[in-house]
Amino acid sequence: RSQLLKESLSETLTLFYPLAGRIKDHLSIDCNDEGAYYVEARVNRPLRELLNLTDSPYVSQLLPAEPTWTATTAGGYIAMIQVTTFACGGIAIGAFLSHVIADGPAATKFISSWAALTRKCGEEAPCPNFDASLVFPRSVVYPREATLLALFSRFVKKGKWKSRRIIFDASAIAAMKAKTVSSSVPDPTRVEVVSALLSKCIKATFKAKSDIQKSTLVTHIVNLRQRARPQIPNHSMGNFLCLAAALVTAKETELDNLVCHLRKEIRKIDADLITALQGDGGLLKYCEYMKEIGKGTNDNIDIILFSSWCNFGLYEIDFGWGKPTWVTCATESKSEIGMVNTIVLMDTKMGNGVEARVLLEEQHMVMLEQNQELLAFGILDQSPLNL
Repeated sequence: RSQLLKESLSETLTLFYPLAGRIKDHLSIDCNDEGAYYVEARVNRPLRELLNLTDSPYVSQLLPAEPTWTATTAGGYIAMIQVTTFACGGIAIGAFLSHVIADGPAATKFISSWAALTRKCGEEAPCPNFDASLVFPRSVVYPREATLLALFSRFVKKGKWKSRRIIFDASAIAAMKAKTVSSSVPDPTRVEVVSALLSKCIKATFKAKSDIQKSTLVTHIVNLRQRARPQIPNHSMGNFLCLAAALVTAKETELDNLVCHLRKEIRKIDADLITALQGDGGLLKYCEYMKEIGKGTNDNIDIILFSSWCNFGLYEIDFGWGKPTWVTCATESKSEIGMVNTIVLMDTKMGNGVEARVLLEEQHMVMLEQNQELLAFGILDQSPLNL
């Protein structure tokens, strides 16, 4: 299997050729075909044992030492892969793709194509589209402040971070939807209700810890592809993302009100806005848009950053030995620097639930874990085998 994965990865990198290159600086890629960083690891324990201990301190006893990906990124690697094989035939595949060239949908397209080529079942692997510069023309003078690192630097903070998984099953989501239905939003989505509940509970931990009435900037990363007119193809590579931001006052704690706030701000990122970003000077308009949101980030305002990976179809990816038991994202909780109060929402295996990967400062996470309203709907660190 490992040899097959290597061979198909080489074929995939031929299609996604920039991923086999190296980042020369923050602005360009040298497509030199040097390849991806590939690591193999073996664990003489069954995969089921690892899944039952997800997010437990004992997991580190089962896994081999992690590859020093932070060191290799200095060498300009864009794609890094770790394949871990377990006793009894279990296998885990980890992929790290630089955000310089690939957002969540683009990364999903890469992994889907890799899986299709691994299966070798005669079907044609989806080909990527690298025409992003035709949709959003490059600025003659590309401002340094337009790099991803610069745009999101205001959301990075030093601290002691802790990560937890919170599972919301179908029945919990149905109950939250019933609780948040309003005349303004008669049909709340699962992403909206989970985002609203987590925002409310995290806001409560901020208030309890500081005892200061602060407003909160609740943001959601929005995929522009399907909102553009005409739509941008799903297999387009790049970062077709924009940030929606809702400023919520300390007194606004009702779930239906939070859902209304989120939907209103997300829907502002519409076809008209995207068209304005595509023309001459569009990049500078995007920078100004991000700067305007950044003005709300100060000591008197808390920040919560959401990113939804729901409906990406990750559980449909099959390398040839069956669909995955569990798909998740990694969050770095050992670093002293991290994206502030970050929540990544993903599908559960059944597709009707939501798995939230929450990264908070340790002092806030300890309080969130005890929030009774959250625990009434969410389950902390449930084994993926029970999803």
